[in-house]
Amino acid sequence: MKLAILAVGHKPPAWVAAGCAEYVKRMPRELALSVVEVKPEPRGSKSREQLLAAERTRLLVAMQGCGRMVVLDERGVDLPTLKLAERLEGWMRVGGDTAFVIGGADGVDETLKGQASECIRLSSLTLPHALARLILCEQLYRAISIVRKHPYHREG
Repeated sequence: MKLAILAVGHKPPAWVAAGCAEYVKRMPRELALSVVEVKPEPRGSKSREQLLAAERTRLLVAMQGCGRMVVLDERGVDLPTLKLAERLEGWMRVGGDTAFVIGGADGVDETLKGQASECIRLSSLTLPHALARLILCEQLYRAISIVRKHPYHREG
């Protein structure tokens, strides 16, 4: 099974890329993780709907082969780490690749959200998109650590 984080945006700061690379490296071979940058649509004189539609097309191309799509959205379901671990374990039993979508500055197209298996949020706080990538990488690593009963995650 493969996991992909599809993030609309430009190249993140070096410290974000390094952090993501570290968690990608830590993931087990049978649960490979990748972070894919999806080019944002140039703003120009386009409406928000036109921008989101263009980004939706790019995201759909990037997620080909993924049977499950999880959209990150500020209005998504609050999913504590242990629940994410349970979801991940269930997805592993069922199989199929999973794409996590982080939208651009204008969010994610409503049509794409409607096609998602689920919408989750990382925080009630507004996070910069680059930081959301890093947090998601860490949380996916933490989730697989919980599933495997690895001591990385400690319950207090």
